[in-house]
Amino acid sequence: MSSIDAEVLYRALLDQIRAAFGDQLGGAEGAVLAGIHSGGAWLAERLARDLKLASFGVVNVALHRDDYAKKGLHSQASPTSLPFAVDGRRIVLVDDVLYTGRTIRAALNELYDYGRPASVELAVLADRGGRELPVAARCVGGMVDVPADATLVLAREDDGAGRTRFVFHTEARAD
Repeated sequence: MSSIDAEVLYRALLDQIRAAFGDQLGGAEGAVLAGIHSGGAWLAERLARDLKLASFGVVNVALHRDDYAKKGLHSQASPTSLPFAVDGRRIVLVDDVLYTGRTIRAALNELYDYGRPASVELAVLADRGGRELPVAARCVGGMVDVPADATLVLAREDDGAGRTRFVFHTEARAD
């Protein structure tokens, strides 16, 4: 497998979000960002900063995952935090890696626990194919080739000057 430059994918994703949503992001009536814990939340945080948005939401999918009985709750995961009303809002759901679509399904279930959005658009840093559900992202940093027996994991590094940098690494699948 060749190296996957998460920073290059991030810049491509940021450009696509700017092109797709432009000045429709933010404000009382505009589209809002909601990142899936944890990698998607890191991305939403950086996107909000780079797009000069006042806030972003975090969606915790743990209770809606179809493997909840096996994995349980992550002790480090914060609860869902949405600093906006979900009803009638256009939500840009952000995640780091799109693979089977199961996490996205869980995130949609969690969002609908808070209300009924006008629409939900998906933005992902990396799409590795392998869908089990009919899920597609509107904005994609890039397609990546990862072996089926590996997990693509996003990490963030602080450069010491308050800027974060994203890095991908692979791990053997646990399931």
